[in-house]
Amino acid sequence: MLDRKEKLISDFERVYQSSPQTICNAPGRVNIIGDHTDYNQGFVLPAAINFGTHIAANKRDDNKFVVVAADFDFEEVEFSLDNITRDNRNCWSNYVKGTIQQLLNYFDIDYGANLVVSGNIPRGAGLSSSASFEMAILKTFSLLFGLELDGVKAALMGQAAENDFVGCKCGIMDQLISAKGKKGTALLIDCENLQIENIQIPQDLSLLVINSNVPRGLVDSEYNLRRTECEQVAERFDILSLRQLKLADLQESRNKLDPIHYKRAYHVLTESKRVLDMVKAFQNSDNEKISQLMYDSHDSLKTDFQVSCEQTDYIVEIVKKIVGDKGGARMTGGGFGGCVVCLIPESLIEVVKQEIETQYRRKFSLDAEFYLCSTEDGAFND
Repeated sequence: MLDRKEKLISDFERVYQSSPQTICNAPGRVNIIGDHTDYNQGFVLPAAINFGTHIAANKRDDNKFVVVAADFDFEEVEFSLDNITRDNRNCWSNYVKGTIQQLLNYFDIDYGANLVVSGNIPRGAGLSSSASFEMAILKTFSLLFGLELDGVKAALMGQAAENDFVGCKCGIMDQLISAKGKKGTALLIDCENLQIENIQIPQDLSLLVINSNVPRGLVDSEYNLRRTECEQVAERFDILSLRQLKLADLQESRNKLDPIHYKRAYHVLTESKRVLDMVKAFQNSDNEKISQLMYDSHDSLKTDFQVSCEQTDYIVEIVKKIVGDKGGARMTGGGFGGCVVCLIPESLIEVVKQEIETQYRRKFSLDAEFYLCSTEDGAFND
């Protein structure tokens, strides 16, 4: 049986009757802790994982781009450098177009390319297939066209493509971890100045991601609403972002704020502190503290930021009953479905899986999916 890279090469040769000049990949991510803090210029602690996007490509001698999505029945989109417009039918192609448009802001590109794209990130799971796609595209073109592009610059381009072309007002976290992740570690990101530090994950804990398989239909509109609410609090305090707001000042002004706005800001400030506390817990291999921080994060996302749902709440409850303070679990990503991230001892993984498979289906008539993840290098970590 062909592995992913071999199949991609085979698909490319079948579509274009030629061999690819370059093959690139970029990982997805799971955020261990620090949700909805990135666009508030706070701290996050994601890890790059062994699910991602692969692209095979070669350069053309004209200015056209032909992109084939192997995972969408080999749908094909064609456009030229002088006609990059949104595609409302093949929406996946907007990630390609948006990143190329960003490249054109910085580099002179005269030629197009043939591409075949394939990924194994579960769709709709909240493991950042979009950022993985963007980083794989940028890495591909940096090699294909000989562009000097580092990981931080690529991450900023990917974020701009998603904000300005695709239309999701995401922060920088997803793109930066896909670009700069390192095997065996999580990446502490200061989203205010983009300083990064690799933090070793305790070796006695395994990274298990549980997909609730709840359709995430609200995620885009609610995500943008939460961002607007946070910006409104920052405006109320006459600051650029919630990063400049101290928790004591927020609490002192509680009675002067809209109750919803207070809760949103309270989550952001306490969640950002939990990230820094988690770094210390990792460094000290303090599993009890890791456990507490993950459960506290989930409760805050559920109660204060209100982006959880009963299905992910239930998965976290089951994990907590089985694992206790030996590890932890929390919802991760934008919310309203998606995944739960767990850091648990390897010896408890099968017990957790069996209990969730039985109880979750009985309660919600849904089947959860399980991904035992390894941490991987980012696309620009070379």
